[in-house]
Amino acid sequence: MSRQHIGVLFGGVLMLVVAMGISRFAFTPILPFMRLDEGLSFDEGGYLASSNYVGYFVGALGAGFIYRNKKSFLLINVLFNVLSVFFMGVTHSFWLWIILRFIAGATSGFIFVLTSSIVMDYLASHLLTRFSGFLFSGIGLGIAISGLLVPFVEPSFAWEGAWIILGIISALFLSITFYLWRKVSIQNGNKVERSKDTNIWQGFMPWLIVAYGLEGLGYIITGTFLVDIIYNIESLRPFASFSWVIAGIAAAPAAPIWMLLISRFSTVKVLSFAYILQIIGILLPVFTQTAWNVLLSAFLFGFTFVGIVALSTAYARELYPQQSGVVVSALTTVYALGQIIGPLMASWFEFYFNSFKAPLTFAGVSVAAALTTLLIGKGYSDRKSRLKVSETSN
Repeated sequence: MSRQHIGVLFGGVLMLVVAMGISRFAFTPILPFMRLDEGLSFDEGGYLASSNYVGYFVGALGAGFIYRNKKSFLLINVLFNVLSVFFMGVTHSFWLWIILRFIAGATSGFIFVLTSSIVMDYLASHLLTRFSGFLFSGIGLGIAISGLLVPFVEPSFAWEGAWIILGIISALFLSITFYLWRKVSIQNGNKVERSKDTNIWQGFMPWLIVAYGLEGLGYIITGTFLVDIIYNIESLRPFASFSWVIAGIAAAPAAPIWMLLISRFSTVKVLSFAYILQIIGILLPVFTQTAWNVLLSAFLFGFTFVGIVALSTAYARELYPQQSGVVVSALTTVYALGQIIGPLMASWFEFYFNSFKAPLTFAGVSVAAALTTLLIGKGYSDRKSRLKVSETSN
């Protein structure tokens, strides 16, 4: 790879570090400290999470309509995203937090879709698709950064300082990407007129989209409340922040590893394996709450959710290479819809059953439904394709 290719890819990694690893998921290790110092209830934590995911839904949906000036639009969104992180540590108003988490979510949605589309299209145009998995390592790298930094900073600067310092780090990453991409020309996208061959709502794609939405519904419960759940188990409290570090460390190399597997096995088989491991990881704390168990749960969570994002996004682009922005937007939108519902359902289950096991069980069932949808959809679409070929040959 040339220096320019590496710069484009590394800049994309940093964009996902900012938008996904920090802006979205730093909330998870900071939430227990906010709840303790500000007296936030489990429900209020869920509302803050859902505000972020509503914003993410809006951003992901809107990104599918951006065809021109993608790079400029992306960088502007990153700037607002960075500011939303920084100002979380400046105010103590719950309603301002709601607004800031919405802005963080909306800009994250735009950033994820546009960054994925820009970088994957760039790599494909230079015959470097095999390196696309490294892009999504930015999610895990950001999670690891927030997981390591929050417990280190919080004792001296409280949760407010954690947000402010993460905002400063995000600004630094934006500056680096701006420098790396300064001479890179990003081609405008072309709006593809719908036809039989370009309609994404046919074949296997709708099944993949529905499965991905159910995945968003299930995984986000663990992604939002994992650290808080561990923190509130007295015997496991020392492992709470460390569990998020484990999730980040597992997530950082996950995408390249999962993408390597599809060179030997079909994408659906690899995706199915990722779903199975994630279900195990989600349900482990339901059955036993030991330190090794919750840390293994965190590891499986980090390793699988980034893999599922990378595999699903890359597979959708493979099915519709001329509509990368549209298919990534469609996937990310249903994913975001699941993430809106997930924390609210988790809060209801926790309140009704008065146990963290209930929302985790619901999360496991949701991901199992995603796996079932994926397998049924693949079988149905393959059978339909064979029948079509048979009818054509006759």
